[in-house]
Amino acid sequence: MQRVCFLLKVRQDRIAEYRERHAAVWPEMREALSATGWHNYSLFLRDDGLLVGYLETEDFGAARAGMEATEVNARWQTEMSPFFESLDGSRPDEAMKPLTEVFHLA
Repeated sequence: MQRVCFLLKVRQDRIAEYRERHAAVWPEMREALSATGWHNYSLFLRDDGLLVGYLETEDFGAARAGMEATEVNARWQTEMSPFFESLDGSRPDEAMKPLTEVFHLA
């Protein structure tokens, strides 16, 4: 099982709405994530907008490709894109660059 961690930056003026939107993630989005191999997925948001994402998956590339193929993900990414800084034209899911793990205590 791969453990994946990534960072994104939520715009300061959108933090409250971002929190609200993630308190009510669409059921079909939750189902798609589970069905495509996203497990133990969490998002942590610091007050300055730093977003830390963590998930476990058998194959992150396959999990991303699985979500890429869903209609619900296309809708979700379109709605979420304006919340982020520095995406350089990418969708939020395309901007998830896994960090290198340097320590793990099992």
